[in-house]
Amino acid sequence: MKKIGFIGLGIMGKPMALNLLKSGFDVSILNTSKAYVELGKAGANVCANLEELSANCEVIITMLPDSPEVLEVVNQLVNSIKPGTLFIDMSSIAPAATKNIDDIFKKKGVEALDAPVSGGQVGAVAASLSIMVGGSEMAFKNALPIFEAMGKNIVHIGESGAGQITKICNQMIVGITIQAVSEAITLAKSAGVNVEKVRDVLLGGFAQSKILDLHGKRMIDENFVPGFTVNLHNKDLGIALKTSQELGLTLPGTEMASASMDKAVKKGNGHLDHSSLILNFES
Repeated sequence: MKKIGFIGLGIMGKPMALNLLKSGFDVSILNTSKAYVELGKAGANVCANLEELSANCEVIITMLPDSPEVLEVVNQLVNSIKPGTLFIDMSSIAPAATKNIDDIFKKKGVEALDAPVSGGQVGAVAASLSIMVGGSEMAFKNALPIFEAMGKNIVHIGESGAGQITKICNQMIVGITIQAVSEAITLAKSAGVNVEKVRDVLLGGFAQSKILDLHGKRMIDENFVPGFTVNLHNKDLGIALKTSQELGLTLPGTEMASASMDKAVKKGNGHLDHSSLILNFES
């Protein structure tokens, strides 16, 4: 089994790394993470710095918040990473940044894949993530056993950046749907109708969706413990809008969802789960 370095042990990264360990992979992590003690007890090798981690690993995975954090790691790794290493970025970042990373590593004889995920913390824990991959077919085939330890729906989309484009599409649909579910539940509640029953019957019709099922329940229960935060989703919609501008497109639904996310952040709810968008309708 390949030796894997995993960088970014947050809400998503920690359970993903744990699933790699459970599948028998040799996993190395950095001692700068808050979760390094827990992962160390689970069998991960703890490294003092990126140089030590890259020296010990054949594959390096990043799962970080945004493009600047990934680029910071890449710019540090480029001096120590070994030719033949496979670099996999599973973060959600700008497609332009992904292509830049691919160019940087090609010069070092390093293959790079962009492999963002969907499924939230629940999917990360259950190893049932959807993984959308950009990069070469050969690199994808080499990485497939690694992806299978973390996800169920794994698709090679195309060349470098294709995974990130797909993730943007996912976040657009999810964001717009959260907005729609928030408005529907708010309307039903304001009209004095039993919102639990509204959700139940809609789940049996054409309006059925995972968002209505999982996040509709969160909204009704007012359970906004983050599985994926408003801040991160807001970042992703910003990437979608910037990419659309680069392509000469106008995306009014995405603009609306992004504005709602901005409002939630300004209300101080950025750290909450993105289902908390419904709180925008409170007076």
